[in-house]
Amino acid sequence: MTDTTHPRAFPAIPELQAGLRTGRLTSVALTRRCLDRITEVNPLVRAVLAVDETALDQAAASDRRHAAGAGLGPLDGIPVLVKDNIDTAGLASTAGSRLLAGRPPRRDAEVVSRLRAAGAVMLGKTNLSEWANFRSTRATEGWSGVGGQTCNPYGAHRSPGGSSSGSAVAVATGMAPLALGTETDGSVVAPAGLCGVVGVKTETGLLPLDGIVPISQVQDTVGLLAARLSDAALTLAVLTGRPLPQDDAPDGLRLGLWRVPRMPGETETVLKSAAEELRAAGATVLPVDFAVERQTLEDGLLAMYAEFRPSLEAYLRDRDGAPQTLAALIEGNRADPVELSLFGQDLFEQAQLLGEEERERAVHARSRSKRQARALIDGTLREHRIDALLAATNEPAPRIDYELGDPGAPGSSTPAALAGYPNVTLPLDRRGGLPVGVSVFGPPETSRLLPVALRIEQAWAD
Repeated sequence: MTDTTHPRAFPAIPELQAGLRTGRLTSVALTRRCLDRITEVNPLVRAVLAVDETALDQAAASDRRHAAGAGLGPLDGIPVLVKDNIDTAGLASTAGSRLLAGRPPRRDAEVVSRLRAAGAVMLGKTNLSEWANFRSTRATEGWSGVGGQTCNPYGAHRSPGGSSSGSAVAVATGMAPLALGTETDGSVVAPAGLCGVVGVKTETGLLPLDGIVPISQVQDTVGLLAARLSDAALTLAVLTGRPLPQDDAPDGLRLGLWRVPRMPGETETVLKSAAEELRAAGATVLPVDFAVERQTLEDGLLAMYAEFRPSLEAYLRDRDGAPQTLAALIEGNRADPVELSLFGQDLFEQAQLLGEEERERAVHARSRSKRQARALIDGTLREHRIDALLAATNEPAPRIDYELGDPGAPGSSTPAALAGYPNVTLPLDRRGGLPVGVSVFGPPETSRLLPVALRIEQAWAD
């Protein structure tokens, strides 16, 4: 594969916006640059499923606003790609499944409506692990029936991670300065780490889930992928209508270092190097004991299985021409020549079999799991008087293997996911040419976590 990596292809969003306001840059030129990059690189990595044919018209409208001194704010004229499980009116929105590829949704997801209201240019839709990686335990991350296999830009036969694979790869290859993703557990931070970009998974409830194909309405979140954490923070401020978080992180950060069990030694080397750089910048970094109880994990898994079918069927009821039930999806996959060609749908089938008794038990399991995960994180922060936890996000990207499926490599996303807390992944280093990210989590609100993560990013940049 030719060199496709281009993660800092664009200046920071405030610089882009300054150019748009003064006329030194036009949104049309910026959008055309993104479209040209998609044409050049997407055949190699298959990150983008669909391009919005109105993108240049949207950009021209933004240029007219700027010329009239009526710009809509920091995202006006900035191209954004959107994961294809997030509804965009009249455009794609398949969750990667051929069964949803017929008739696009009538309305935008609420988070897309907010982007449009801010003047952002809807550039197109990104590939993903089909059904956000909740169809089979043997699934291959980054593969969908609609888009085929998204490839890691650092190696054509390496996994891009999932399920927000296309969004991470698109940012890593300079197809857009920003992309939206979604996460239930690891689906933003893992591909960010594997592809060498920033990933921000927000706390549950911060951003609306209306118009998003769900796994769990309780645990799902919207996230952002960008080349810089400052750009992701700025975008979140626009989407939430809240001011940018102030840098009120305490002087002399205190951070807890969590060594994830079974993480390979080369990843530990990256984490050790990260800790040394932070100490050199004046932070206190100390090892912490941090282990999620098995029962907490099992409770969270049961809850997710039980929440899937009612969450998904509620979404399907609003999609014209789409199968309306999980049972209909299962039958549709069996009849399709592509959908089950590489792996099955055992997760669909198990979720379909769950009855009312299991769903009632799952309500209590969810409550226990969330409570225990929060107690673990909060207690660790208090006990060690630390501002946040650091952990390796991922090991270097494994090879794509359709015979054995994904290896189920260890990661650090689950505690924050079960707690409903935010999580930020920052690109740090490469091992054997493959990116490794470091996750920062702990504070329960994104507004409290971002200043800490921004300080960490700056320490590594200096």
